[in-house]
Amino acid sequence: MEHAVEDETCHVLDQRYCVERRVYNQGTLQKQLHKKEKTSLPLAQKIARSCRCSSKKAKSVLCSFLPIFTWLPRYPVKEYLLGDIISGISTGVMQLPQGLAYALLAAVPPVFGLYSSFYPVFLYTFFGTSRHISIGTFAVISLMIGGVAVREAPDEMFANTYTNSTNNTELENSARDDMRVKVAVAVTLLSGIIQLCLGLLRFGFVAIYLTEPLVRGFTTAAAVHVFTSQLKYLLGIKTKRFSGPLSFLYSLIAVFENITKTNIAALVVGLICMVLLLSGKEINDRLKKKLPVPIPMEIIVVVIGTGASAGMNLSKTYGVDVVGHIPKGLRPPQVPDISLIPAVFVDAIAIALVGFSMTISMAKIFALKHGYKVDGNQELIALGICNSAGSFFQTFAITCSMSRSLVQEGTGGKTQVAGTLSSIMVFLVIVAIGYLFEPLPQAVLAAIVMVNLKGMFKQFQDITRFWRTSKIELAIWIVAFLSSVFLGLDYGLLTSITFAMITIVYRTQSPQYRILGQIPGTDIYCDTEEYEEVKECPGIKIFQANASLYFANSDLYINALKKKTGVDPCAVLAARKKAQKRHRKELKHLHEQKKTAVLKVTNYTENSVKHEVMNDELPLNGKFSATTQDSSPDELERFMEPVTNIHTIILDCSPVNFVDSVGVKALNSIIKEYEEIGVSVYISGCNGSVVENLARLHFFDKATRRDLLFPSTHDAVLFSQLKGLSALQTPVDVVV
Repeated sequence: MEHAVEDETCHVLDQRYCVERRVYNQGTLQKQLHKKEKTSLPLAQKIARSCRCSSKKAKSVLCSFLPIFTWLPRYPVKEYLLGDIISGISTGVMQLPQGLAYALLAAVPPVFGLYSSFYPVFLYTFFGTSRHISIGTFAVISLMIGGVAVREAPDEMFANTYTNSTNNTELENSARDDMRVKVAVAVTLLSGIIQLCLGLLRFGFVAIYLTEPLVRGFTTAAAVHVFTSQLKYLLGIKTKRFSGPLSFLYSLIAVFENITKTNIAALVVGLICMVLLLSGKEINDRLKKKLPVPIPMEIIVVVIGTGASAGMNLSKTYGVDVVGHIPKGLRPPQVPDISLIPAVFVDAIAIALVGFSMTISMAKIFALKHGYKVDGNQELIALGICNSAGSFFQTFAITCSMSRSLVQEGTGGKTQVAGTLSSIMVFLVIVAIGYLFEPLPQAVLAAIVMVNLKGMFKQFQDITRFWRTSKIELAIWIVAFLSSVFLGLDYGLLTSITFAMITIVYRTQSPQYRILGQIPGTDIYCDTEEYEEVKECPGIKIFQANASLYFANSDLYINALKKKTGVDPCAVLAARKKAQKRHRKELKHLHEQKKTAVLKVTNYTENSVKHEVMNDELPLNGKFSATTQDSSPDELERFMEPVTNIHTIILDCSPVNFVDSVGVKALNSIIKEYEEIGVSVYISGCNGSVVENLARLHFFDKATRRDLLFPSTHDAVLFSQLKGLSALQTPVDVVV
């Protein structure tokens, strides 16, 4: 079968075509083409049409805003339900421990991680367009929220607040936690509003500025921060939590300063859990095809850790920190503290963008794999509703979790019914059995968080991959990683986005410049420095730059043109002026010599002889020179010999996407300068938008300018060769 396909491909590639047509430039081509008339409606009619409502339009708007009405009525129960149930249970047993663990990263009590694993997940079922991602708590977003909460509500703010109470430490911790919850909720509300506004304004494209190397470098740095922040829970020591620039170093220093106070019991529990979790993940990876569902090692570790802690009374006997009080039932809705919004505005923007970037990237991967589409704008709306509405129920910001999404898709999940079932499992724990997890050691949660970072730490392999493929993308990855590690996630994200923008400018300012030549016998033109078979057309230079022509690179374009073609009009004119000056000097010198010779002759001859000498040629340096009045054209031509044999330069603009006013001035300057030295400049391969730009910027104000544009490079080459033929009146080979 493969050989048959190869033979068919070879047969197709052996086909030939022959086209006979006249040589076109832009002027002659426009005469043969007739533009379609585009009728634009008046503004009033456009507004009236957009405001007009019909049942079909109302249904379309409702389904786009609530995608559940698109897929739920056609839900195939027999085919999908069993897979969704298994997937929902599997995801739910991961959602529980991760919700508790990531609450520690967000610097809020663990129960708020459960709230964040219920409300937003349930809401996403109605508003989301992806069928396979698992919405909920995620390490990177939780850490970013925790950084804001610690910055706005540091430990020092609550120190010595309750000096008259016997339980002053507990009261201080309670007041601190309450304040941090307010901060986290305010950030969540604002980030949700930002996402909702971006979605309604159709700004889903903003994710393209968070390029893959940037996101991967950023998340790898976040993994370093997360791992560092969990060391104190794993070791059972109490240290201050830091935020802002160099918080990574401060956290490490604080851990090492207190490492002698390590709680051995907590460390042993944490290490045992890490071994169990890593073993379980390895088994799941190796037996992925044989196991019907992955082994839920996280919930198993939580159950074992809770049972061991309760049975051995680790909290009182060995001083192991545990989760503590988990209130039963859901909390009533509460309006977030609006006064905190100005202090967390910038952080909310970063959290909104990062959260959306995580979600849309995973959603597109699954959509491509399973053959459906996701709407970036609707995903923004869905995340905005989940965060803003959830903030009234004391949730913190959520996004897509990569590990849970892979489990949800890998265990047979087909729709967001699986996500709904996982949220229902969390709801049952909150209202019924949440108190059972109160003895759970925090070291167990730290172990869960650290093991889940394994996939992110694997992203260090990107360094070798990007080194082989793209040095610029490698630079973006490294800058995103280093800036996020040392400056913090907020400033690191801003720095990495700025650097990514700079690389865009650098690429446009440093394009590849080429001189093209013709593949003999074809109308195909390639880089002369890359292929041996490619030959330059005699007397013609074809110049190409793989970038648009605008203010940032117009000077570079002109300089590269002169360097690549070897024809610098200024140098040619200077050489000509120098030749003319030298010619005038030589003529003057000849005149003076002749005058001296005449004077000598007059001293020794008679008037008749003098007359004869002045009308004859006198020998000069072994040659005979004519009088200054009769300088021969051949002599002038000898001094004015052309510096170059190039008669035409063709600017191949097929890679150009746009031209601005500075670019048009550069083109005018190029055409004018080369005309002064007798070199014609033609432009080829401009697409329609570039031609419109040129027309709008008055490039065609001169009637002859349209004749300088050609639809293809081959048209320009043939025209140049035919023009050279008519100018020289000598045979010239023209390849058609």
